[in-house]
Amino acid sequence: MRRIDRLFKRATELQDDIEHTARRMGKGKYGRVLKMARQPTQEEYIKTVEITGLGILLLGGLGFTIYLIWTELPRYLWDVLAF
Repeated sequence: MRRIDRLFKRATELQDDIEHTARRMGKGKYGRVLKMARQPTQEEYIKTVEITGLGILLLGGLGFTIYLIWTELPRYLWDVLAF
């Protein structure tokens, strides 16, 4: 078998696998969820972005606070408690 024939056969098998997977997508465990899913309204999308942004800011602030405590507090305590 020539090299190009093997390549063509492999590409055809791969394409068949992809198409088979796509046909099964609407069935099974997640089929009902996918069928009921819809695009969010602009109001829902904005609310989601606001809540997500607030969560990112809170986590970032918490991480920065922990960083400051671990880096600056020992230095401050050393200066205050040093004899």
